[in-house]
Amino acid sequence: MTDASLPHNDGRNRRVALTLALVVVAMVGAAYASVPLYRLFCQLTGLDGTTQVSDGNPKGVIAREMTVRFDANVESGLPWTITPAKPITDKIGATETVVFTAHNSSDKPITGQAIFNVTPEQTGIFFNKIECFCFTEQTLQPGETVEMPIVFFVDPDIAEEKNLDTVRDITLSYTFYAVTSEGT
Repeated sequence: MTDASLPHNDGRNRRVALTLALVVVAMVGAAYASVPLYRLFCQLTGLDGTTQVSDGNPKGVIAREMTVRFDANVESGLPWTITPAKPITDKIGATETVVFTAHNSSDKPITGQAIFNVTPEQTGIFFNKIECFCFTEQTLQPGETVEMPIVFFVDPDIAEEKNLDTVRDITLSYTFYAVTSEGT
């Protein structure tokens, strides 16, 4: 090996090190971006029962009926009792308002939030929420009971999906969890 070959190898080593550093930075960036990108993908496609957000239903109502059932689960660290809305059956496209009831059984204010999904999962892209308590955090005072509305409709385009012809029931399920503040 000659002395002349050393700078060449040194330059190659720097390029490899720089390339590896850029790969590490890209992987860390992809890891941070994966959750918001996945959430966006689910919202656009209805994947995993992700519902849509809408200002209203411009498509009208069709004769086919759909029953929407509601479910509520509470994470063990949240001292709330949740009563889901009763099932509702109406024509597809009709805008409906239902109410969940939440009660804070603790002796201190508790902030919580709900995450949701829809089953069957393929119906998520057709389930549109106009208003929902799940869009924001909810703070309940000690012993407080509140009503939490959801305004929604099922998109009439669901009738065009042949693989959903036999679907007559959709379940909107919420899981409530405690929101902790930074540093507490």
